[in-house]
Amino acid sequence: MRRIAHLSDLHFGTEPDGLAESLLAGLARLAPDLVVVTGDLTQRARAWQFRRARAFLEALPAPWLAVPGNHDVPLFNLPARLLAPFAGYRRHIARDPAPGHGDAEIELAGVNTVNPWVWQAGRFADAEARRVCARFARARGRLRIVAMHHPLVHGPQVTKRLMAGAPQALSALAACGADVVLCGHLHAWAAAPMTARGGSREILMVQAGTALSTRLRGEANDFNLLTVEGADLTVERHAAGDDLRFRPDRLDRFRREGDLWIPQVQSSTTLPEAPERITSKPRAKSSAFMR
Repeated sequence: MRRIAHLSDLHFGTEPDGLAESLLAGLARLAPDLVVVTGDLTQRARAWQFRRARAFLEALPAPWLAVPGNHDVPLFNLPARLLAPFAGYRRHIARDPAPGHGDAEIELAGVNTVNPWVWQAGRFADAEARRVCARFARARGRLRIVAMHHPLVHGPQVTKRLMAGAPQALSALAACGADVVLCGHLHAWAAAPMTARGGSREILMVQAGTALSTRLRGEANDFNLLTVEGADLTVERHAAGDDLRFRPDRLDRFRREGDLWIPQVQSSTTLPEAPERITSKPRAKSSAFMR
């Protein structure tokens, strides 16, 4: 079994007082095996925002990996945006904007979908699809997960432009056995199977809203907890209440059967408080990001 906490759109620089500490406390109670952050760690890619984000990452109660979002490249500093768009991200967060992780249960590939030339819309290059598929060729039956900032599909209510190369990437990833895509960007929660046009293999899209930002767009701050148990995958949404405490809000369970993800449980009702696991407390530096 593997438990993966999926956070997105932290937007350090816009977070309400106390919410980041509450998020750390909630993650510590759940004790995930891995934390995945799918972009927009900062609001404007400023050094002080990156420093807060890095301090938050170092306070997490589990190993982590992250990919950048469009807010993690400079917006107004055009020379930096065009000549060295990921300099701040590489300096403060990680040298590799497309990291990976593999263990006995999962194979995870990060993808940098940020297009510095176009502020909001991303891109999924063919070379990235080939790189991910080469990694997945070594997965040997493990759950194959892709982490990226921009979604591969948009619902009819979304007005933002779909990232360049998304349909082609969806087809390529399905063809090489991708099982799950973790993403963010839209500040909206979702968990549903998706298929490429003309394809039959389903990929489960798990989209997180904003974990910390005040830009809520009608939804609460949230994060996902994914539990991998063989062919079964549970997606549990945790949402912040008025007291800033993150609580389980929705549970969806799916089972992989061949090319399909079969829903087993879908609940939009409030769930009982998840039982606490034996955990290590966040390190003493956990409040550093608030300085």
